[in-house]
Amino acid sequence: MIGLEIIGLIMISPPRPRMPPLNSLRAFESVARLNSIAAAASELCVTPAAVAQQVKSLEQWAGEKLFERHPQGVELTQLGASVLMDFSAAFDSLGVAVQKLRATASPHAVRIAALPSIAQFFLSPRLPLIRKLMPEISLSVSALETKPNLVREPFDLAIFYAQRDSRGSAKVVGRDTIFPVCSPATAARLQSVEDLAGETLLHDTTWRDDWQNWLAAAGQAISVAGPQFSLYSLALEECKNGAGVMIGHQALVDHALADGSLVEPFGMRVEQSMDLKIFAMESPVLGSTFHQVAEMLIEKPDLN
Repeated sequence: MIGLEIIGLIMISPPRPRMPPLNSLRAFESVARLNSIAAAASELCVTPAAVAQQVKSLEQWAGEKLFERHPQGVELTQLGASVLMDFSAAFDSLGVAVQKLRATASPHAVRIAALPSIAQFFLSPRLPLIRKLMPEISLSVSALETKPNLVREPFDLAIFYAQRDSRGSAKVVGRDTIFPVCSPATAARLQSVEDLAGETLLHDTTWRDDWQNWLAAAGQAISVAGPQFSLYSLALEECKNGAGVMIGHQALVDHALADGSLVEPFGMRVEQSMDLKIFAMESPVLGSTFHQVAEMLIEKPDLN
């Protein structure tokens, strides 16, 4: 009798079908959205081989291809394209829920992502004032080369240069304005823009076209060959040391101009098509701490 009861229990409680692993769903959505396995791997912080395997396992679960593989990359199949929007919306919603949980659990913790040069030369000098006026907050800063997705990544604010767009929701700190800067000793040799032909022109690889853009606006056809630096901070230090002249971005050199370690030898500034912007995640609570920090960075850009 006991055996019959057990058999009956097994018959009415069969194994339930399993959902595909969350990692495979995330891998598919990332590859499909970015149209690249390598880019998805970078976003998910795993290897391209791991992403490819996750996508393959999802295709095996579905019993159909989601991508066509080509030597030059991947292409969504009709099936893959038909579900991409739904998966992207689902992961966005999950990201918002996670961010709300984090922000509500730690309301005074503010996590900021910024371009390395912005973090060092714009943000860092302003942190003491923010801490003084808001002693209850805990500020964390991460230097990133690309703006994070604030819906899905654990940051409250992102400070980056971005194209000017009046339709965007980001807060604008100021226009990206460029102009030559150099040490006081170097400036003493510069009487006119033409004198740059006899000087060493320093370059930051992030903004490769700065010199061409400024010289074109100045109506000069001077060779722009010169030393290149992968870090803006290195180029700026060499400029202070008298190694040459470089193009300064106003928000990044204001502090050096104020303390006299750099000077602006010419009076001509060129406005770029970019703005320095502060991007904020959607706030679960009106007047969230990180929104207050963002407003302070905009209202007190001169540190006063």
